[in-house]
Amino acid sequence: MSLRLVMLGTGSFALSTFQGLYETSHTVVGLVTQPDRTGRGHHHHVNPMKELAIKHGTPVFQPVKANEPESLERLREFDADLFVTAAYGQILSADLLSIPRLGAINIHASLLPKYRGAAPIQFAIINGETETGITIFRIEPKLDAGPVLGVLKTAIGDNESYGDLQDRLATLAVPLTCQIIDDLAAGTATETIQDGTLVTKAPRLTKTDGVIPWQKSSRLVGCHIRGVQPWPKPSTILHVGDNAIRMLVLDVETSDRLVSGDPGTVEVVDRKRIFVRTQDGSVELLTVQPEGKRPMSPVEFLNGHTITSGNRFELPDQAD
Repeated sequence: MSLRLVMLGTGSFALSTFQGLYETSHTVVGLVTQPDRTGRGHHHHVNPMKELAIKHGTPVFQPVKANEPESLERLREFDADLFVTAAYGQILSADLLSIPRLGAINIHASLLPKYRGAAPIQFAIINGETETGITIFRIEPKLDAGPVLGVLKTAIGDNESYGDLQDRLATLAVPLTCQIIDDLAAGTATETIQDGTLVTKAPRLTKTDGVIPWQKSSRLVGCHIRGVQPWPKPSTILHVGDNAIRMLVLDVETSDRLVSGDPGTVEVVDRKRIFVRTQDGSVELLTVQPEGKRPMSPVEFLNGHTITSGNRFELPDQAD
């Protein structure tokens, strides 16, 4: 049985699945995506979801508030059997979810009930998880709490950043989503209630969440740096005498070197290498980016700054 599908989503994570829906036996009858944004200089940001819909001749609806009565009326006009959502960015009301005959499903980038919320990929990496995945669940008004329809697990790579993992999970989600839609169409889908005692949260990150926690273990320092790229970016402040150098640390490597001092303390070796004390050892800086500059190696950074052993990076609870 062919279903009439409406996709609700915005951003790169949703794009792969949206493309995949066009390759099924089902019919995409509409796209609901966030309103167009205008940046500085009145430049319009490109919405690849909208571009793909237009390419396929699919109607596009961009409500500011999807749950408003006039928005609900427009959604009813699609006469959809199923809503498919991914990174849409708005909480859906019970009235909205009741519109399609088969309800709505969501593509979530974690192994629910772990990491409910807006930043599941970032928190999985930041917290040092070794495994994550995709969960497809039936949407209920409570955040990410509906019964699970399908799960796909995958290992997190040792050097995988948030951006890298998001791209990979987006690709992995496509066949699972399409299979579940087929199962719903055939009436063979099974649902598993989430265990509420295992719930963890992954709220939306802010810019300050990028500040590097040098007081954590070397492994978790590295995880944090990967988990906040490309946003909000791994930031820190290096204190050199009375000067404070704001910078990004884009890549580090766990080291066996013993650096004396408290976490955040720097050791410079041969004016070529920079090590930083952590809770249980140290990390070596591989790529840094001073504020307003390009990414550079430690050698390039040391050539332009008078950094010595004993200088220190500011810890998050000391940041202004």
